[in-house]
Amino acid sequence: MGRKLRMGMIGGGTGSFIGDVHRKASSIDGMIDLVCGAFSSTAEKSIASGKALFLPEDRCYGSFEEMIHKEKELPADKRMDFVAIVTPNHMHFPPTKMALENGFHVICDKPVTLTLEEAKELIGIVEKSGKLFALTHNYTGYPMVKQAKAMIAKGDLGKIRKVQVQYLQGWLATAVEKTENKQASWRVDPKRSGIGGALGDIGTHAENLAEYITGLKIDELAADLGRFGEGRTLDDDGNLLLRFENGAKGTMSFSQIAAGEENGLAIRVYGEKGSVEWSQEEPNKLITRWVDKPKKIFTPDGNDLYSEAQTQRIPAGHPEGYLEAFATIYRNFATHLMDELNGIKTSNPDYPTVYDGLRGMQFIYASVESDKQNAKWTKI
Repeated sequence: MGRKLRMGMIGGGTGSFIGDVHRKASSIDGMIDLVCGAFSSTAEKSIASGKALFLPEDRCYGSFEEMIHKEKELPADKRMDFVAIVTPNHMHFPPTKMALENGFHVICDKPVTLTLEEAKELIGIVEKSGKLFALTHNYTGYPMVKQAKAMIAKGDLGKIRKVQVQYLQGWLATAVEKTENKQASWRVDPKRSGIGGALGDIGTHAENLAEYITGLKIDELAADLGRFGEGRTLDDDGNLLLRFENGAKGTMSFSQIAAGEENGLAIRVYGEKGSVEWSQEEPNKLITRWVDKPKKIFTPDGNDLYSEAQTQRIPAGHPEGYLEAFATIYRNFATHLMDELNGIKTSNPDYPTVYDGLRGMQFIYASVESDKQNAKWTKI
């Protein structure tokens, strides 16, 4: 394919944290150009954001409906190839549905939808459209996460027995939603966030990471959710017991009121022969421990990595981090889409899909139901 992919964006206007992350991540590998957007719920702000990004005025749209309709009318060699949706949760489903039904591929922020019902409906829409859909569970993009997954898949650790995963933040330890913090205000609002607070925001990352690395589904859970912020109706803290489909046991702890914590996503997986340990705050180290040999630390620059983990872009000793992991999702999606446009069929592309999105929503709903029943064991 002799050109870059053309991306449109819905949401992510001036002042947006996640919109800026998506734009930077999508550009890192030089495979994607942002060509148009509907960046805000108000036309004036949307158009102003597009101009600030130096987009042509006629490609700065006042609404996502206008963008999808007008982009569809453009010649094939000019219109966007796919759209990135980076809105709050309540605005994931409507533009995703419209984009897919009008022939555009989609990459969307998580959780996939506001409700479980929407997620189930979206499965049918994606399958009927024949278009690609990627979900940005970006932490699966780290090389050492992929090394851990490959080691477990190849049987290096033996049968998995125990999983411990956590995601601890402290940014909601005070009532920042009562200030001018837009990121906090919508995340504590059930109308925009859904039935899960921290559960949907970061708990789903922990769930996805555990299932991605182990290759195992969580079969059932017992959830104890906390609401510590005064006046909050959504959870801001949670502790879960997990049972995996192979009989392995697990624990999950997530919080956004853990004072002093920054972005403490970490996982330990224990098998019959050994274990792996990985932390997002030190992402270039994968610690392995063994029953019958010394501890070993893998890094992205090692010559003993499995091919699945060889995704490093820069020379040895230069660390890659959050943006690069995010970019790996975009790169894998873009590679798959380029193959599709060239008539090449790809099996098992390595990025989260709509089915991972459904798993996340099922996890949220099962956790909330379990919590309502005093941490009763609940099937996902």
